[in-house]
Amino acid sequence: MKIGILATGITPAELLSQHGSYADMFIDMLGPRAPGMTFEVFDVREERFPDNPEQCDGWIITGSKCGVYDDLPWMRRLKVLIRETYEAGRPQVGICFGHQIVAAAFGAPVAKSERGWGVGIHRYDIVGSHGFLDAGEPSFRINAMHQDQVLEVPAQAQLLATSAFCPCAGLVYGDRILTLQAHPEFSIDYERALLLARRGNAVPEAVADAGLATLDTDRPTDTPRVARWILNVLRYPETGREQNEQKGV
Repeated sequence: MKIGILATGITPAELLSQHGSYADMFIDMLGPRAPGMTFEVFDVREERFPDNPEQCDGWIITGSKCGVYDDLPWMRRLKVLIRETYEAGRPQVGICFGHQIVAAAFGAPVAKSERGWGVGIHRYDIVGSHGFLDAGEPSFRINAMHQDQVLEVPAQAQLLATSAFCPCAGLVYGDRILTLQAHPEFSIDYERALLLARRGNAVPEAVADAGLATLDTDRPTDTPRVARWILNVLRYPETGREQNEQKGV
């Protein structure tokens, strides 16, 4: 099974050598849980796009420092690809900027939130029942790093996850697309390093400090659960999924 990663951004230069790129983080998160899964990275910022939606079995759209409202040429082309992939029935997963540009591709507004920055570990309540989730899952906790938010649920989507800070924190589009505002691919170490790098610069000191405080806990994030959801949406073969569940990942 081959997954295409549409890279819309990259790790800050000072953190890249230690933590890898955003695409690397997805490969590190999913690869060990999906034996036989391969990946190809397309840097869409550099106009490197796949030839068509069928070039890979499924797609992941990464985070970015850009805003969807920047409306750059590569973003317009990416929106077209998102809609084409949806019509072709190939699964897609969008994270942070990926979450936002999928929503924008289907007509939803995206803007900077009046609530400011969301950083550190955030908890999200699950809304509704969805086939890729385990029954009875009420919420999940993963790292967040964003100022922009999707403001409305697109007509084609259903709300998956919400919080007081981010009402449209997760969306599903039938059985074809899963998008999340927060970052299951971010490790605690990377979230801490990024917050320290941005503290007092992009992120106000008090906000960064509050986010850093959420990382100082023995309770892990729910990345393993969310990774399993992503594999389910990407339609990772059932036999592999059963093996992963037996291993507790």
